[in-house]
Amino acid sequence: MIDKIVIANRGEIALRVLRACQELGIKTVAIHSDVDRDLKHVLLADETVCIGPAPSIDSYLNVPAIISAAEITDATAIHPGYGFLSENADFAERVEQSGFIFIGPKSETIRMMGDKVSAIAAMKEAGVPCVPGSDGALGDDNETNIRLAKEIGYPIIIKASGGGGGRGMREVHSEAHLINAIALTKSEAKSLFGNGMVYMEKFLQNPRHIEFQVLADQHGNAVHLGERDCSMQRRHQKVVEEAPAPGITPELRDRMGKICSDACVRIGYRGAGTFEFLYQDGEFYFIEMNTRIQVEHTITEQITGIDLVAEQIKIASGEPLSFTQDDIVLNGHAIECRINAEDAKTFMPSPGTITHYHAPGGIGIRMDSHVYSGYRVPPNYDSMIGKLIASGPDRKSAIARMQTALNEIGIEGIKTNVQLQKDIMDDSHFQEGGTNIHYLEKKLGL
Repeated sequence: MIDKIVIANRGEIALRVLRACQELGIKTVAIHSDVDRDLKHVLLADETVCIGPAPSIDSYLNVPAIISAAEITDATAIHPGYGFLSENADFAERVEQSGFIFIGPKSETIRMMGDKVSAIAAMKEAGVPCVPGSDGALGDDNETNIRLAKEIGYPIIIKASGGGGGRGMREVHSEAHLINAIALTKSEAKSLFGNGMVYMEKFLQNPRHIEFQVLADQHGNAVHLGERDCSMQRRHQKVVEEAPAPGITPELRDRMGKICSDACVRIGYRGAGTFEFLYQDGEFYFIEMNTRIQVEHTITEQITGIDLVAEQIKIASGEPLSFTQDDIVLNGHAIECRINAEDAKTFMPSPGTITHYHAPGGIGIRMDSHVYSGYRVPPNYDSMIGKLIASGPDRKSAIARMQTALNEIGIEGIKTNVQLQKDIMDDSHFQEGGTNIHYLEKKLGL
């Protein structure tokens, strides 16, 4: 077993990793920027190392500083959490070249799945259903690109191969705008991701966003832990997630889950991962694989009883999975609301000092957050300050518990999106289940 881990992240996920380490009897090293000295996990870790000033590029993205922190503390492994360097293949490679264990997939797997063109090719070869598209990067021949778009059928979408987080995408609804859209997306992709490669896909107009959680060890074993519905989004950013997804039958879940776990074995995947799909008219279409722990891993934990972060660590230690697919049973329903330090109407970030904080409680309520009364939310990082999770024996009870918890939560001194989450939980279409990825933006008039 790994005996000491550097937690190469901040906020609620860093605290989440620390808790898993403590349960496993593993020592922790909290790295932090100079504005994050008072983060909860920093105050609780066995050792701490300041790795630089507030800007991410000088701290949480500073690879030499992170590896140096592991060296001077005699750590054996590094957990990247999510965001920052978690899906950076070069970082994973540097960690292992420096003699440490990277708690995640092999660098070559991250590299393959991080490039959307190579990821789609690998998934097609593994039998995973994909969105009809260009089957590779677009070249510079305009006539070929026009022909491809006609064959796929408008509307289509141009995507950056190295993109993510909703950036590097452009919808095209007619041939008149195609060539310009390709050129603009290539330029944007080069600027944002350092990779100007783009590809073309059919644009699905009313899909849901459904993802499958997987775990795979280093011994050829892989399982899926069911699916999550992440369709409640704003500008491609998830706002509410739930598990299992409304309307997905056990038979469809088993079929798609097996496709995902079989694909893990085929590509030699290691660790926790998520297959993301667009789901429309009863069909699944692969869009990408996240090679890390997800923000919304909590709802899968609630319905399976499996600690996904602990499993990540055990897998990285070389242990085989301690359960098979037949051992995994989904119980009840769980919903997660992301709580952000932002104005509920304008979505402008709201950094500042939290003068009062009260976490909700009760049966089926879980609050994953690093904040406390007196904590100062810095302006330098993502605005998410916590995740409120409600679970119950069925979807109706989970929604009811979430409504109660949202009324109970108390955060003063800064603005939050709690009111937006209340509005979503009260929305009749959300309560029916099965809303598509555009629903929230239309509801908000965006």
